[in-house]
Amino acid sequence: MAKLQPVRGTHDIMGDKARTFRFIQQKFQDIATRFGHQEISTPIFEFTEVFNRTLGETSDVVSKEMYTFEDRGGELLTLRPEYTAGIARAFISNGLQQSLPCKFFGFGPMFRYERPQKGRMRQFHQMDVEILGVPEPQADIEVLAIAATLLTELGLMDDVTLEINSLGDSESRNAYRDALVTYFTAHKNSLSDDSLARLDKNPMRILDSKDDGDRELVKDAPRISDYYNETTKEFFAAVLSGLDALGIDYVINERLVRGLDYYSHTAFEFVTTKLGAQGTVLAGGRYDGLIEKMGGPATAGIGWAAGMERLAELVAPDLMPGAPRPIAIVPVGAACQTEALKLAQDLRVAGFAVDMSYRGNMGKRMKRANKAHALVAVLIGEDELARGAVTVKIFDDGSQSEVALDQVMTHLQDIQQ
Repeated sequence: MAKLQPVRGTHDIMGDKARTFRFIQQKFQDIATRFGHQEISTPIFEFTEVFNRTLGETSDVVSKEMYTFEDRGGELLTLRPEYTAGIARAFISNGLQQSLPCKFFGFGPMFRYERPQKGRMRQFHQMDVEILGVPEPQADIEVLAIAATLLTELGLMDDVTLEINSLGDSESRNAYRDALVTYFTAHKNSLSDDSLARLDKNPMRILDSKDDGDRELVKDAPRISDYYNETTKEFFAAVLSGLDALGIDYVINERLVRGLDYYSHTAFEFVTTKLGAQGTVLAGGRYDGLIEKMGGPATAGIGWAAGMERLAELVAPDLMPGAPRPIAIVPVGAACQTEALKLAQDLRVAGFAVDMSYRGNMGKRMKRANKAHALVAVLIGEDELARGAVTVKIFDDGSQSEVALDQVMTHLQDIQQ
């Protein structure tokens, strides 16, 4: 039988990696809660139309990367490639327009069929923040503040740069779109096939092309700031002013775009040079037209997502708390097994981490306890039990003492402090 391996682009999360993921998740959950956000968990798969309608048929995600399948009932379903569309669907499905503003956070696995590389998997994990129902720039400032707080508390803020841009309101955006169509049409013979397909429907997506020829053309393309109206200028100025007030540094990048029609105003990315080509660790933007496009009421929205795998690559190991050192319970002889089992359960109920071997003599059990980096070993022998006591050995200094059975918990609490 061939050796079983995980599917290409997937990975098992265990040991130090699992602890890193849990550390990042808990930090994220704590920060989002401090900002007044409520946790949400949407299904891992949705009707395909949820993503086709929101992400756009010309997007790489829809055209190349979605895991789509027909179920036994003939429904076309897709494993979620991102969080925002599912949260927008949940907003409509649950009639949450009566509960605005809605502030959500969530995390979980996403799925995209793309070439696996460092920091990019086919099953990957994202953290997500969204604010719905707040058209004012204060929402933009808040989600950016959550991101900056998270990256700061993960020890990463010095290693990332916030790049930000304004995509303008619909008037500014339409004027810019026309200018791009005129410019790129004049150079259409030099465009890649992907960019030719985007020219009529989503010309802004050409600005994000990875094709070398397209990038040369983009250098001389019109700049969006030349097409801002007063509303756009005032909105963007308010966002930047809020970031200045909070001490969040940024760089304006006019080539930073979100190529879908429902995006507007703020777009941003936190990028790093420490992950090679895959330098974006957190990205988002304002999408005031999304929920209306899905058939819901006109509702402002802004949010971001961050990849867990990429963050885990950056977090310094010494920042994370180590695994708790367990208490090792070592019965000396089969006759003491039941008492050892009872003591282990009592300690676990009281909040201690407890390791107890299933078999082996005392020597083997002590070796296991040492390998588990146990803080102490509690030895339970027949002679000690007859006296209502156990022996407690501290691994770090090798000292040991006999402790009354009814005082073990207090004694262990003193050692742990």
